[in-house]
Amino acid sequence: MTALTQDRNTLRRDGRQIEPPVAAATKIFGGSIVCINTATGYAVPGSTSTTLKAAGVAEDRADNSAGAAGEIRVRLRKGPHRFANSASADLITLADIGADCYIVDDQTVAKTSGTNTRSVAGKVFDVDADGVWVDFA
Repeated sequence: MTALTQDRNTLRRDGRQIEPPVAAATKIFGGSIVCINTATGYAVPGSTSTTLKAAGVAEDRADNSAGAAGEIRVRLRKGPHRFANSASADLITLADIGADCYIVDDQTVAKTSGTNTRSVAGKVFDVDADGVWVDFA
C-alpha cells in the first residue's frame, strides 16, 4: 500500500460491542454470559468449563440450534453487568471487589474456580443484594 493522498473513511468500533459467530447447534439467551470456546473460536453460553474465555453479555437471543457453526452472530456488550451470586464458600462479597470471579453457568458467577473447573468471567465490579456486578473488559 502507498500513503494516502486524500481523506480516508476509516471504520471503527468502540470496543464495548462485539459480534462473534455462534457455535453449531447452540442457543444463546439474551442477557446471558457468552464465551468464546478456545478450541473452536465460536460463541457459546457460559458454563462450567476450563476452555472458555468470557466475551460479554448477549444483547439479544441468538438461536443457531439448527445452524452450522458461524451461520449467525450474537451481539455482545462489554462492561459491568449484574449476575446471580453463588452460595456458601463460593459466595462473592464486597471484600472481593476487584478480584476475578468464575463462570458457573450463563447467569451465575462464583468466588472460586471450583478446584480448577471454571473459567474466569471477569472482575468483580460491585456486589449488592440482587447479585454480583461483573466487569467484562
